[in-house]
Amino acid sequence: MQVLLNIGIVFLTFFIMEFVAWVVHKYVMHGFLWALHHDHHNPTAHHFEKNDLFFLIFAVPSGVLAYAGLQISPDDFRIWIGVGIAVYGLVYFIVHDIFIHQRFKLFKHSKHPYLIAIRKAHKVHHKYLTKEDGRCFGMLWVPFKYYEDAWKFQQKMRKAKMK
Repeated sequence: MQVLLNIGIVFLTFFIMEFVAWVVHKYVMHGFLWALHHDHHNPTAHHFEKNDLFFLIFAVPSGVLAYAGLQISPDDFRIWIGVGIAVYGLVYFIVHDIFIHQRFKLFKHSKHPYLIAIRKAHKVHHKYLTKEDGRCFGMLWVPFKYYEDAWKFQQKMRKAKMK
């Protein structure tokens, strides 16, 4: 029973992190810490960006929670919250840095509507080069209109193949 509870805590934390990431992106990255996020919207030739420091915003609490929980018991809920944050961070890295921004040239030709929608929403987000007027601050959840665009794109591609 404890194992199921721990797994549930990891999943719940993972899903809550999407909301936390949205809030941090909109109000911190596009707010008072824009100086660190600015180079992500205005890329330079450097492989690393100041924006990469934001991993600490999530990695430090994750590590602190896991460590604190381990000091009490292997089943302490803090461990599993820390794991949920870390899993979200890993998925965020894969989706944002590898899939969307192609820091490593993988997953270049994805055709799944969900992945197309994520890419489109992020492209709309990067359309704005200043901290104001931003849109689409989430990572894994995107507005439904981008799914509609992805489905239309897929239908267009299927029709082109049939000709």
